[in-house]
Amino acid sequence: MRQIFLDTETTGLSADNGDRIIEIGCVEMLHRKLTGNNLHIYVNPGRDSHEEALKVHGITTEFLKDKPRFEEIAEELIAYLRGAAIVIHNAPFDLGFLDMELARIGQPKLATLVASVTDTLVMAKELYPGKRNSLDALCDRLEVDNSGRTLHGALLDAELLADVYINLTRGQNVLQMDDTSTTDTAGNSVPMLDLSGFRLPVLQANEQEAAAHEDVLMQIDKSSGGKTIWRKLSAAAV
Repeated sequence: MRQIFLDTETTGLSADNGDRIIEIGCVEMLHRKLTGNNLHIYVNPGRDSHEEALKVHGITTEFLKDKPRFEEIAEELIAYLRGAAIVIHNAPFDLGFLDMELARIGQPKLATLVASVTDTLVMAKELYPGKRNSLDALCDRLEVDNSGRTLHGALLDAELLADVYINLTRGQNVLQMDDTSTTDTAGNSVPMLDLSGFRLPVLQANEQEAAAHEDVLMQIDKSSGGKTIWRKLSAAAV
């Protein structure tokens, strides 16, 4: 399956009020492995960024002055995304801007050009209800290195999103096995070892270890005010 992790930077927060895309970053993954076939485009929006947006991405009007307009890069972008499974963090935001840009040049909405759109923010909220689920928060929670993210950048954020997605979707399914074989990291079938005849040795605790264990139990029982369950079970047995 071909997946594209996509992020945009914009002049502001509202596509409906005339804000425009200024940067698009796309990272390609095939069969859960990065291919390096990425797409990174700066776009001249024909307007200035809002001050608050500029603080987020740091991309100035002067820098974008000689960059292509969206209509000049649209064909390349559509060809790259067509038929892929798209993954976006907070998808309605990016889709709103992309669909507005596509509508300006007479193109259909992005969802009609691709196989699917997955929103990792929705996924994260289901996995971590009530917690912060921004991209930075997920990087911290899932131990994805985002130390290079001093400002938002579409390509960097798409790369981080790919790492976050891999961690979000790395579940117990990778440990599932049948009665006769499992798979290695390359997906090759590997016979399982028959451990039915193997017997683990039982090592009895010596007197010193048993005494130390009993001391720990007594301390726990004392801290609980004599309410530990093993004391109740011992008393009931007597």
